[in-house]
Amino acid sequence: MGTKELKKPVGGNNFTKIFKNQIFIPLAALLLLALFNLIADPEFFKITLGYNSAGNPILSGYLMTILDSGSEVAILAIGMTLVTAASGGQDISVGAAVAIAGSVLLRVLCGQDTRPETLQAPIIVAFLVSCIVAMLFGAFNGVLVAYFRIQPMVATLILYTAGRSIAAWINNNELPIVSDASFGYFGGFIPGIPIPTPFFIALACMIIIGLVLKFTNLRLYTQAVGINESSSKLNGLNPQLIKVISFVILGLCVAVVGLIKVSRVSSINYSVIAKDIEMDAILAVALGGNALGGGKFNMTASVIGAYVIQFLTTTLFKFNVQSNALPAYKAVVVIILVVISAPVVRERFSSAMKKLKTKEAV
Repeated sequence: MGTKELKKPVGGNNFTKIFKNQIFIPLAALLLLALFNLIADPEFFKITLGYNSAGNPILSGYLMTILDSGSEVAILAIGMTLVTAASGGQDISVGAAVAIAGSVLLRVLCGQDTRPETLQAPIIVAFLVSCIVAMLFGAFNGVLVAYFRIQPMVATLILYTAGRSIAAWINNNELPIVSDASFGYFGGFIPGIPIPTPFFIALACMIIIGLVLKFTNLRLYTQAVGINESSSKLNGLNPQLIKVISFVILGLCVAVVGLIKVSRVSSINYSVIAKDIEMDAILAVALGGNALGGGKFNMTASVIGAYVIQFLTTTLFKFNVQSNALPAYKAVVVIILVVISAPVVRERFSSAMKKLKTKEAV
């Protein structure tokens, strides 16, 4: 008797592969939010061309808001992903660190005068000084985690608590104001380009980290340390150094966001600037399907997760959700999405799909 060959359902296999892909969850969340807004209010996707006070063309609308504000979260998600992968924990001090970076930037630009008529230093010099300071604070957090073996959230709690006070102390608790119009380009619009500048800055950061991960061993070393620190040490790696480097890179991301934040208003509010942004950055990493306990990561998924978080935030604001209730709504939605993206849930779904395909084949 001849044996019958069981043909595998190609469509089912493809769907299973797509579902297993780490990038599936943030993309699915993005699609769900888009469909919800399309049904609830199609005007959500309306983009209009207008002009700012300087007479330059700008695009406005909810999608532009998502691109604009989401870019800040995306930049921080880059550094947070590396920190999470290497240390198995998260840095909760990035909001306070952004305040410090912004304060340093304004201090260099304004000097002793809080309202100078001209800049006291070139913007690039002020930004580089801000980068150095932010990276030093990142290294401080990294040393506590790597060499003193303090749990990341506890180690970064120090800067989380004291950071905004340090930022205020840098400028003697005064609020410097930059009058140079060109400084506002980084957080606003470049004349003649109607798309928000922060999106281009975020895009540049994505390209740079993409090239770094492609042409260096940073991804391999970071994942190796996060998966098994002892084994990576036996293979000649220095786990402590790699952890510190990940925190330093996050510090660099913090400096970039600090530039964008203070550029938006050409000043700073120490208690409000980047408030709760650390939570959005952590949620972006989680929504990207990255293990919060360290190890393998997908940078693209984290970046998409950042824009999904901002999409959710903008949607809630659109439907007049109270600002003090916003974290609660956001937490419920993100918990659902994170649970769906959990490896256990994916494994059970895969098992169910295999059983279903076996029954169909029989």
